Amino acid sequence: MQTSPLPSTALLTDHYELTMLRSALRSGAAARRCTFEVFARRLPHGRRYGVVAGTGRLLEAIARFRFDEPVLARLREAGTVDEATLEHLASWRFTGDVDGYAEGEVFFPGSPVLTVTAPFGEAVLLETLVLSVLNHDSAVAAAAARMVSASSGRPLIEMGTRRTHEEAAVAAARAAFLAGFSATSNLEAGRRHGLPTTGTSAHAFTLLHETEEEAFAAQVAALGTGTTLLVDTYDIRRGITTAVQVAGTGLGAVRIDSGDLAVLAHQAREQLDSLGATSTRIVLSGDLDEHALAALVAAPVDAYGVGTSVVLGSGAPTAGMVYKLVDVEGRHVAKRSESKTTHGGRKVAVRRHRASGTATEEVVSADGAPPAEPGDRALQVPLVRGGEPVPGLAALEDSRRHLREVMVTLPWEGLALSRGEPAIPTRQLPPR
Repeated sequence: MQTSPLPSTALLTDHYELTMLRSALRSGAAARRCTFEVFARRLPHGRRYGVVAGTGRLLEAIARFRFDEPVLARLREAGTVDEATLEHLASWRFTGDVDGYAEGEVFFPGSPVLTVTAPFGEAVLLETLVLSVLNHDSAVAAAAARMVSASSGRPLIEMGTRRTHEEAAVAAARAAFLAGFSATSNLEAGRRHGLPTTGTSAHAFTLLHETEEEAFAAQVAALGTGTTLLVDTYDIRRGITTAVQVAGTGLGAVRIDSGDLAVLAHQAREQLDSLGATSTRIVLSGDLDEHALAALVAAPVDAYGVGTSVVLGSGAPTAGMVYKLVDVEGRHVAKRSESKTTHGGRKVAVRRHRASGTATEEVVSADGAPPAEPGDRALQVPLVRGGEPVPGLAALEDSRRHLREVMVTLPWEGLALSRGEPAIPTRQLPPR
């Protein structure tokens, strides 16, 4: 991969990666061609499927994984590695191959989500970077996908920037959009990833003015009657009345950010209709997650704003992916320790479907593709060859569309928000 003017990502890793490289260079094992696989041993508690997200970001990060002079100087100053290793790193570049599930694919326990094949001295250095990107983005995407399912087709706006790290917020906005959110409030995500952005106003804007009416008038004067007015700073019923008085019956929307949202949505719809604002939409926000969205399915709501639960905390538990060595120069290797066993050999995975198109199981084999059956769909796609991204990789919009298509194939019980088994089982074929 070619160098980039953007900062190096080589230090977004753990010290022990370079410890292993230093030792492998000394023993001569660094050149051995190896295969590492990324998979989750289990899904997070309460999840029935995972969503692969972050692949596009990861490939960009690998392209910038270079040991330039500032990085080498830091390693030398800290005494992280010896001079022989520094000399090796000065010309280091990833020359291997990467295959994986397409971004926007769903995954299950044991799914070989990503496969990295390269000399050990290259593949081992990518472990932390791969896992930090895929674990974070896939966790957000899975949470967002559940919310999209629970929202019954109503638009969702990602609003979680202030609840997480500033860079994580940009990645989370991308992952949520991939999963079906309509827009984000994060402007950097809009710039960097081409996402639609939107925003209304905060309670501070209303409090800034002497009266709610004055605040609404200022916003309408600046943004037009199609704007969204936040009506719950003081009294919601009075706020709605004032909003319609100021903007007229063509007011775009009102936003309610607190209280019993289901009750308030019904009351707001009734009040808006009685005032003649029948086309004014109702937007709800405020500590929403997939369970709250599901509870609002019968409420007259037009859109939601979701923050904390999609970017952080219980809404987006880690995807739990690991990066494990499974093959060394054609020799299957596997970890045997209790509760953390792995299956040796490079895996190939297919998803099986009924004639109706409903997925039935994921079949994983370490001896090439499993015997073909009608309805099989191969899951891995080439991502990098010889260190260079494969031409024509899916764009974010394509990945978003792919996830929508895949979700339709899952059994209906696999989309349930309640705890239960994965939507489909994963079957690991024994070695032939």
